Amino acid sequence: MVDGGWDRVVGFGVEIPFVRHLGFELVAFDNGHSEIHYTPKPEHLNSFSVTHGGALMTLLDVSMATAARSKQPDVGIVTIEMKTSFMQPAQGALVARGTLLHLSATLAFTQSTVYDSAGRACAHATGTFKFVKRLPTGVKSSHALNVAQDPIRTD
Repeated sequence: MVDGGWDRVVGFGVEIPFVRHLGFELVAFDNGHSEIHYTPKPEHLNSFSVTHGGALMTLLDVSMATAARSKQPDVGIVTIEMKTSFMQPAQGALVARGTLLHLSATLAFTQSTVYDSAGRACAHATGTFKFVKRLPTGVKSSHALNVAQDPIRTD
């Protein structure tokens, strides 16, 4: 089932071990929009038994990056800056909806909101991302984009 009016269900298209570990499910990836579903596990909660802020920030970050990549899926993207506001505790199944606000030749400006199962906004972020083909790791080395074995697909 696809929510939000987008007409395809896709994989992330790149291998992100941390995202796989958290269990994010990308359900929309099209035309500057993304939607990711996430059900936090007990180990993703904080001492108040609500979703840890770090997990929420990762969800926001990935949903913004994915919204940006939906316009250029064959290129990698890295976070340049991110501003997050936590509005209320996030409990249970969560949905993040990312939107590409503006795209330049090398940068993407985005936003995302995380909603709980009752549709309440729990956290919101804005972010700036840079498109990259390779990630420099030192003076003479770089990492290539870690493309998934099963690239972006339309079901």
